[in-house]
Amino acid sequence: MSERKGPSHEASELQHTAGVIAAVVTVVVVAATLQIAQLESPVAEIMLVILAAAIALAWIRIMFDPHLVRTKHGMAYVYTRPAADGEPVRVLRQGGVFQSASYLGERCFEPVFAYHRAFDAMFETGRDVRHVLALGGGGFAWPKHALAEHPDLQVDVVEIDPAIVNAARRWFFVDELAAQVGAVEGSCVAGAAQGASASSGQAARLGIIVADARAYLERADAPRYDAVVNDTFSGREPVRRLATAEAARACKDHLVPGGLYLANVVSQRDGADLAFLRDTVATLSQVFANVQIVPALDEGLAGEDNYLVVATDGALSLAEAIPYDDDFLGSVMHDG
Repeated sequence: MSERKGPSHEASELQHTAGVIAAVVTVVVVAATLQIAQLESPVAEIMLVILAAAIALAWIRIMFDPHLVRTKHGMAYVYTRPAADGEPVRVLRQGGVFQSASYLGERCFEPVFAYHRAFDAMFETGRDVRHVLALGGGGFAWPKHALAEHPDLQVDVVEIDPAIVNAARRWFFVDELAAQVGAVEGSCVAGAAQGASASSGQAARLGIIVADARAYLERADAPRYDAVVNDTFSGREPVRRLATAEAARACKDHLVPGGLYLANVVSQRDGADLAFLRDTVATLSQVFANVQIVPALDEGLAGEDNYLVVATDGALSLAEAIPYDDDFLGSVMHDG
């Protein structure tokens, strides 16, 4: 059996490999330049162009570690780049926007984006949150963070695209998470009620469900959760069929009394267009008794502004909530 590499091991390996490659490239460049200098002028110029192209490709490989992933919604790109704090992060980019990001090394379970940290508002409401459903997997950024920070938590993640799940396992440390908390294919929350456990024998705390999220919500056998997190996008666009009043009612049907619904909503036109936020608040206000908005603004990686919308039939008082009046409300979204 091969040894599993931990997050810090992988980061140090990447740094070591990059250093070795850089040293080799430097030696090759010096040697090649000396050889080319002895050639006739036209040949030397061609060789220098080829060498420059090879150096550029090697540099891109070392610095960005790029990969292409074919998904249901087109090609996605996985590569490494610096975050706002200068730390290297691995990002999943699709449709011209970042769908997820992960630090490397010891910080691999720490969220990069502010809106992922904002989801932790569910733990600040005074409710006993133990079972959470996450709609949209991506790089599993928030489930990684939440499971690492809350040892009594179980999270089911519904992701429609198996290619995204495979990418999360390969490049975003989901396999490392599974090794720590136990994972099952299917609902770990439902499995816990039936006494099921992960292959390691421990009670699984991560459930990975490859399915359409709306279809999962409409299943009568799906369990009830203390909170439902909606972070579903197709490129730049939110998944509308998960933002309608009918979808909100389906979520509510799978919440415990007073449970929480939390949605990540993104602005448009560099933060100037809040139409979808207004429509989301109006829609959720038709289904839940209390709806609040929390800003989750990022510097550096995010091109638009993120807002966390929290809805519940129970009491709700979030310290950073933005007040709004009826004039702010947009149109209620419905299926069709």
